[in-house]
Amino acid sequence: MPDMAVSDFFVGEIATELLKMLFTISRKACTCKLSADNLIETINQLLPTIQEIKYSGVELPELRQRQLDTLSQSLADGLELAAKVLKSSRWNVYKNLQLSKKMEKLDKNISRFLKGTMQAHVLADVHHLRFDTTERFDRIENSNRRLEKQLGAMKIGTGFDGGGWLEEAVKRVEEDHEMFEASCENMGVGFEMGKRKVKEMVLERDDFYVVGISGMGGSGKTTLAKEISRDDQIKTYYSNRIFFLTVSQSPNVEVLRQKIWGWLSGDVHGFTDVIPQWNLKFDIKPVVRNLIILDDVWSLSVLEQLIFRVPGCKTLVVSRFKFPPSTINCNYELELLRQDEAISVFCFSAFRQTSVPFGTNEKLVKQVVDECKGLPLALKVIGASLRDQPEMFWTSAKNRLSRGQPICESHEIQLLERMKLSIDCLSDKVRECFMDLGCFPEDKKIPLDVLINIWVELHDIDEVEAFAILVELSDKNLLNLVKDERAGDMYSSYFEISVCQHDLLRDLAIYLSNQNSINQRKRLLMPRREEGLPKDWERNVDQPFHARVVSIHTGEMTEMDWFSMEFPKAEVLIINFSSSEYALPRFIENMPKLRALVIINYSSSSAVLHNTSVFSNLANLTSLWFEKVSVPQLPSTTTPLKKLRKISLVLCKISPSHDHSSLDMPLLFPRLEELTMDHCIDLMELHPSICRIKKLKSLGVTNCDSLTNLPTDIGDLQFLQILRIYACPNLDKLPQGICELRKLKYIDISQCINLRSLPQDIEKWTCLEKIDMRECPQIKVVPKSAVSLRSLVRVICDEEISLQWEKLFKVLPNLYVQVAEECFNLDWLAE
Repeated sequence: MPDMAVSDFFVGEIATELLKMLFTISRKACTCKLSADNLIETINQLLPTIQEIKYSGVELPELRQRQLDTLSQSLADGLELAAKVLKSSRWNVYKNLQLSKKMEKLDKNISRFLKGTMQAHVLADVHHLRFDTTERFDRIENSNRRLEKQLGAMKIGTGFDGGGWLEEAVKRVEEDHEMFEASCENMGVGFEMGKRKVKEMVLERDDFYVVGISGMGGSGKTTLAKEISRDDQIKTYYSNRIFFLTVSQSPNVEVLRQKIWGWLSGDVHGFTDVIPQWNLKFDIKPVVRNLIILDDVWSLSVLEQLIFRVPGCKTLVVSRFKFPPSTINCNYELELLRQDEAISVFCFSAFRQTSVPFGTNEKLVKQVVDECKGLPLALKVIGASLRDQPEMFWTSAKNRLSRGQPICESHEIQLLERMKLSIDCLSDKVRECFMDLGCFPEDKKIPLDVLINIWVELHDIDEVEAFAILVELSDKNLLNLVKDERAGDMYSSYFEISVCQHDLLRDLAIYLSNQNSINQRKRLLMPRREEGLPKDWERNVDQPFHARVVSIHTGEMTEMDWFSMEFPKAEVLIINFSSSEYALPRFIENMPKLRALVIINYSSSSAVLHNTSVFSNLANLTSLWFEKVSVPQLPSTTTPLKKLRKISLVLCKISPSHDHSSLDMPLLFPRLEELTMDHCIDLMELHPSICRIKKLKSLGVTNCDSLTNLPTDIGDLQFLQILRIYACPNLDKLPQGICELRKLKYIDISQCINLRSLPQDIEKWTCLEKIDMRECPQIKVVPKSAVSLRSLVRVICDEEISLQWEKLFKVLPNLYVQVAEECFNLDWLAE
């Protein structure tokens, strides 16, 4: 019998099969019965150890490996011997006696191993375990202390590297992207040929107004389109007039048209109400070349509405579908990667290099690569999931991949099944967090604060563990961390980081979430925007829905458009819509456990919410996120939201007509700890009752153009640690009472271009760790009392005032002064 590899022994198949044969022999009345019974008892003692080795994934020392190889060979010989016993006639006494002696010898060999060699293994393991346990506990204790410190650093950006380990993850993503771009030149002729052909369509054919890139999901279409947009020759030809716009499967066409017209007309906001119908006969001089890239287009009818046949304007359409020549003048169909190209992409994710490392099982690597069928996304995700795993894990992955069916456009489920391998190897909590990503609309950035908060509420984890999970998913290419265009530099905090995900990975999360019957699912999701709720929801309203997360994505909804539903277990409700008016559903009242409510409007203007009386029944609500809505005025009779800790208002309209006397925020939100108002451009002043919210720890009023002053009583917020008031151009002074914020750790006044000075009594901020005051040109002087800021470790400022801060190095030896570059950038508005 040929030599058996030790990996075959580890799977336990030999011992299990031998055991079956021995039971059969034992039942027969033959001379080998006693030996068979002894062997059964011996192998039953051995099997648990085999299973433990099987699932441990630990690489053994060479000596122990050889000893286990010998045992593996003995078991293999026993399997062959048992087969001979079963075939032997009971009347052949001589042969049966010989076989019986061989069975006895086999039993002695295995018993000797168990009583001798195996005992030595156990003693060695105990010694190693004691040493490893002590070392691991020391590492865990140090790691816990480090994580606690780094979480605080992320929120205020004072980590040793400026932003903590989340910032490190973002930097890794950026570095990987740069390395991947550099490696693209060596990916083979396929990628370069595709790039060359698309460049020809975009540059050399003036008679082509609309050209396309098509290919199946995960084949690298968007990667190629982005490579085209970054190509120096194309950027020069179009004078950097390149506009990249993601369309998605359920777009708001009018908003997209406004964005495109805004780009063509020079209005970067793109909110022009009237879009002219261009006539190609118009003689427009001089002609400005524009390249518009429409990514992820699903519908021909949508595409036709987004094509502007303006002289000098060319449109590159990226889609899974090949549109007809009547719409697309010329199309390049993306081919899947050849083996050498696929190996390069895979190895980059698995080994951080573009070839198989020396000493690695090259045959096994190529087998896994072949099972990815040339799909770049599958290669990246599966490669990342196998990174740093033992060879046995790779073999298991290869076997599971090989059970899939061929991948083509009609086999998307098989593609998802292959991608599922990268999710199966995650821990339970990390897997659940990945599946939560299916709750958000396709091709939209997910606010990091929203995602982290949902994970904390759903999975009984703290923020530290939630951030660790985020970094793990990023390292495995299962999501992308994106720094906001407004972030400026590497010392920005996690508030400027968002999450996005490839459509195919989002589809995978939804596919995994939809395995159970609709009433029993943990997540009740609407994958695409629809006019109303799905029909299968309505057909199942006679039974309660047991979902813990409910995600809705519709157009305008009136109170009559909703139907009654019961959600006794719902803890998170995400409502995405696109309209100017929206009635909240009555079934919110049937969500007694609701803890997080997220309402996001994707239309071009703020929406008016109706039926806000549902807020009176949210006794367990802990966080509230409003985006692009008119904040409703709550009556004084509203039931206090006693558990609400976080309120975020983004791009919201806060009417100045709100009656100050009728609103008592401390009474309504007695436990509020975090309040954020971002891009609320009509906000002129903060409600004075905010200063009486005693538990408030974080206050953010950012990008609020109309804000002219802060409340004089702001110093009453004795627990406030974080104050962010950046990009408020009409704020010209800080109230003197702000110095009474004795627990303040971080203040951000960056881009407050008319702010004239820092407060003179700044020495009262004895806990202050960081000041961000970049692009505050009116501030010319650092107060003398700054020498008393013993806790201050970081200042971000302009070059003109940096020298004054640097003079404090002698008295503040831990201070680091970062000179910031100007970061005014309106590109983010296009999104």
